[in-house]
Amino acid sequence: MRRLSIAALEELPADVHVPDYLRAGSEQPRVGIVHFGVGNFHRAHQAMYLDSLMRAGLAHDWAICGVGLLERDTRMRDALDEQDGLYTLTLRHADGGDDIAVIGSIRRYLYAPEQAQDVLEQLADPAVRIVSLTITEGGYVEDAANGRRAGDDPLVLAETADQLREPRTAFGWIVAGLRERRRRGIAPFTVLCCDNIQGNGDVARRSVVAVARLVDAELADWIATEVAFPSTMVDRITPVTTPADAERIRRRVGVDDAWPVASEPFVQWVVEDHFPAGRPPLEQVGVTLVDDVQAYEAIKLRLLNAGHQAVAYIGRLAGYELVDEAITDARIAAWVRRYMEREGVPTLVVPEGFDVRAYIDQLFERFGNPNIADTLARLGTDASNRIPKFVVPTLRDRIAAGAAAETGAQLIASWWAFTRRAAEGEFTLDDEASEQLMRAASGEPLDFLALPTLSGLADSAGFVAAYLDAAERLLTGGADAFLAA
Repeated sequence: MRRLSIAALEELPADVHVPDYLRAGSEQPRVGIVHFGVGNFHRAHQAMYLDSLMRAGLAHDWAICGVGLLERDTRMRDALDEQDGLYTLTLRHADGGDDIAVIGSIRRYLYAPEQAQDVLEQLADPAVRIVSLTITEGGYVEDAANGRRAGDDPLVLAETADQLREPRTAFGWIVAGLRERRRRGIAPFTVLCCDNIQGNGDVARRSVVAVARLVDAELADWIATEVAFPSTMVDRITPVTTPADAERIRRRVGVDDAWPVASEPFVQWVVEDHFPAGRPPLEQVGVTLVDDVQAYEAIKLRLLNAGHQAVAYIGRLAGYELVDEAITDARIAAWVRRYMEREGVPTLVVPEGFDVRAYIDQLFERFGNPNIADTLARLGTDASNRIPKFVVPTLRDRIAAGAAAETGAQLIASWWAFTRRAAEGEFTLDDEASEQLMRAASGEPLDFLALPTLSGLADSAGFVAAYLDAAERLLTGGADAFLAA
């Protein structure tokens, strides 16, 4: 079967949306954004927004150059290189219908370990005015939420030991690029974090400045003063690509796509409008530009992302594999909703005109979309980074206010029980801190609350009582006893 390519666009079915802006004779897009972390979410979200702009005849100087840093990124490089940078994005509706588009906004991909000089030159190019990131919640090297310090990171120590001659991390590359632009007298680019972290702009700033300070204090001060780090809130449920997804594209579209993407139809992007070097006209394709993202990101992190954490562990303990299967269990749905409404919502500052109850109802519709086939295993990946960012801040706020956090305590207990059973070999724990977590979960339930990322929760007698009660039910009666209570 023919491989997806620009030449193959002419042969695709009429109902597949294609990037006409790449056809011969059209104004060809030019790179204006360098992106670290080209995965499924980036391709279903930021790259999709840029593609929409280009289809409208806009933003042709804002194409994306993706950069891969890890050995596994060679697969993405090969997939995109062999397909002229193209891939398919399928929006899966709950009624079983699909909308398929070919996305063309990623016009270049560089694998940094083999193309280091090309990466540096791309970062130093005056046409590049934004460098963006989706490197996961655990990818930030200076992060107070999990106690990370740049000076403790082996990759950072290795790259800064030789003054960033061979950067290893996204932050090392960003610092190297900014240093080169400063040397050449070129204005700095804006650093745009698109990861699910509250205050993600500040988190990105701390990581970049911390790496710079290990190399050159004066450069670090210049970055802290001159470089913009706007915060963002991003949202679109995007599962891992499966062989069935590729086969679906072969049957439906008639081409071979090495790495297709599928996602839910819903998409949201709220961006702090602070881009000294300029930005694409994102408001033209539905992006919300605001002065302060904080309220929006808190709603998303404390309801959607925390809701994912709530369903992930009790769903697996109850024997489910898929998110939509677990959320159709009325017991699980009622418990997750109770967490959102009773403990999440009271900690939020809701923007004027925002209907938070309708937002929660919509979340349950999204979670229940059977056509997405999102897995509970994906939601539970890297919990040691996700729980401290999505759940713990809410619980600490409730405890500080003297309010109950009973359902949150039960959520932490479900994470403990899942981790304990992973230590016993029943589940696989996909987490960089898996050994530490399984050691803590194998002892007494209170040992788990002693994890540094859960500090402060054990100070509340009410929280501890609810946690221990839930842990006991899970230990002796499993998910049924937990949910019955």
